[in-house]
Amino acid sequence: MPKESGDGRGRRAGDRGRDGRLSRERVLATALEVVDRHGLSGLSMRKLGAELGVEAMALYRYAPSKDALLDGLVEAFCQELHQDLERAPAPESGPADWRGELRSVALATYRVALRHPQVVPLLATRLLSTPMARRPLPVLRVDERVLALLHGAGRDEREVVEAHRCFTAWLLGYLLVELRAMDDDPDEPDPAFRLGLHRVPTAELPRLRATAVAMAGRGGPEGLVAGLDALLGRD
Repeated sequence: MPKESGDGRGRRAGDRGRDGRLSRERVLATALEVVDRHGLSGLSMRKLGAELGVEAMALYRYAPSKDALLDGLVEAFCQELHQDLERAPAPESGPADWRGELRSVALATYRVALRHPQVVPLLATRLLSTPMARRPLPVLRVDERVLALLHGAGRDEREVVEAHRCFTAWLLGYLLVELRAMDDDPDEPDPAFRLGLHRVPTAELPRLRATAVAMAGRGGPEGLVAGLDALLGRD
């Protein structure tokens, strides 16, 4: 409902924040900052409005629902990915090296994921809940870029689809495993106690308990590229 101003006249929730007029880009960038600091559970329209200096109702023209806001976070993630790719130098093997270009996409995604780890689960969950045609344009542009590289390599339709599926599955899976929660007590210097291995029954889970410390380490970009090369193979 319209709010009452000091002279009794009705007014709508304004869309001018403390630092100027709102835009979709600004709303999503601020939502990304909130999630980086407080996690997905810390994001709400009220919290986002407070960050921007506006009422929550002013945000609904930019994200009409919580689901739309979550899709917007993936949009902001992919927009940052495209910006990283535009700034990155071309692969040393040249523009015709489609594998090198795919590695660049994967590595850029990895870098953005490290900056925004709380958003990474949404890359998978929103894929399951948002139909392709309803996904934001920056999200679809990632698929377009990968498909164009594969088509440009002279692959037929079946090979393109298979390679795209392998690329997407490996990249998402790698990110989720790389950034999974492992520490039970992050401030504990001893690796076993940091992971809380005293809570893991040795008799029932001997292999997991013995390997957990090694599993807690990250594979890094080298592991990402090695797996990608193994999937894509060589001509």
